[in-house]
Amino acid sequence: MSSNLIKHCKTPKQLLQLHAHTITNGTLTIPHHKILTNLLHTFISLIKPSSSAPSTTTSLSYAVSLFNLIPNPSTFCFNNIIRAHTLLSSPLPALHLFASMRRFPLPPDFHTFPFALKACAQLGSSSFSLTQTLHSQVLKFGFASHSFVTNTLIHVYSACQHLDHARKVFDESSHRDVVSYNAMLDAFVKGGEICRARQVFDEMADRDSVSWGTILAGYAQTNRCEEAIELFGEMIESNIRPDDICLVSALSACAQLGDLERGRSIHDYIKRNRIRLSSFFLTALVDLYAKCGCIETAIKIFESSYDKNVFTWNAMLVGLAMHGHAHLSLDYFSRMIEAGVKPDGVSFLGVFVGCSHGGKVDEARKLFDEMESVYGVRRELKHYGCMADLLGRAGLIAEAMEMIEKMPMGGDVFVWGGLLGGCKIHGDVESAKKAAEHVMELDPEDGGVYSIMASVYANAEKWDDVVKTRKSISANKRVKKNSGCSLIRLNGVTHEFLAGDSLHPQTEAIYLVLDGLWKHQFVSC
Repeated sequence: MSSNLIKHCKTPKQLLQLHAHTITNGTLTIPHHKILTNLLHTFISLIKPSSSAPSTTTSLSYAVSLFNLIPNPSTFCFNNIIRAHTLLSSPLPALHLFASMRRFPLPPDFHTFPFALKACAQLGSSSFSLTQTLHSQVLKFGFASHSFVTNTLIHVYSACQHLDHARKVFDESSHRDVVSYNAMLDAFVKGGEICRARQVFDEMADRDSVSWGTILAGYAQTNRCEEAIELFGEMIESNIRPDDICLVSALSACAQLGDLERGRSIHDYIKRNRIRLSSFFLTALVDLYAKCGCIETAIKIFESSYDKNVFTWNAMLVGLAMHGHAHLSLDYFSRMIEAGVKPDGVSFLGVFVGCSHGGKVDEARKLFDEMESVYGVRRELKHYGCMADLLGRAGLIAEAMEMIEKMPMGGDVFVWGGLLGGCKIHGDVESAKKAAEHVMELDPEDGGVYSIMASVYANAEKWDDVVKTRKSISANKRVKKNSGCSLIRLNGVTHEFLAGDSLHPQTEAIYLVLDGLWKHQFVSC
């Protein structure tokens, strides 16, 4: 068996067949240890976590058996077997192999440390001290100036949640390339420090699609949607072709703002450039049109695609729920199951919200009961919150209270708040008081609960309690009242309105129209 024959193998299965053929025929044309080294290296270059390779256990077992047959393994052999363990998410054995290598002793090279450091990254924050130990070894062997090692160190310190250490490595690096900047950018975005991420982005002399995608995703994920859309516009004006992450992040930002105009322009860009609609694009487009009030368009896009994953189905379910289409929510959930797509917690959340708006109590109750037993989806606080809201709206206050009391975990603000909303609708003063006490205990700064209780008492004509509640708001300095806010975008300009304010430059004209509408309604009655 020659080295060329080994290198021509395209899959792990082909390599295993070749190895088996060599063993049965005893055909060796090069020294035994060289064949084993080539087999090990080629096998590891072919295995990928997401591929149709043999199972992780089988792959590791084969790689380790090859390694153990090699007499006096070199640094190259150790690098390959350490890499195999990191590829197949076995970080502890990878680090044990690194320790064995150092005991031989064999000198590590610039490949050794990145593989060992990636194992630390897989262990997360618990590996911080070990990462520092490896960092000291990097300095000792003189690899601190090597960009491959430096970039991996930045990534590992980020995974350990030590951004200042990552920044120190970045600042001390003498060979910073676009990969180094992207690693630092990614570290700040994942750490939620979007301002520091933007600072790094602005420092970059050269940016690639990864740089743009990372900062755009950071803005979209931290609800800085206007900045995300503006930055995407700069990218297009600079004639930089956006990748999938850039486009999906920009669509997500438009969806969060309800900005149909700019969302459509991005969709038009995708169509003009004949960009293939992956499941990620479909999800983003369905989410955009549903949140912007165009549920028919969202359904049309959803139905036109064959590439639907759980996230696409969830976007459709949540969109239907937002528009109060309870029956359609249940219908699409059934279709999702028939299509062989396993629902998750978000899927049930969408259906429960739809049922709540449509008063589908029996259907929601059945699905809630089957969540864990039939579908294997664990009930979370948000699911209990939806059920409390649904039962409360339907006037089943006692059933909602019983459900909350039987919860394996204590109810949160949303669970008790859902019940409180139902109590307000149906005038259940005593249950409202109990629910309000829990909300006040969980979130003492929530001023909304006082307003709801004042309304409950007023509807029951308990005027003394109304006065007491309003005095409590004034006396409690911790209570915060959040003003209602609405946004609308017209002719490229976003207009924001806060409850009770008069800051908009056209306030006088707006109220003039509102007064006219009110008078017209009054006359019509």
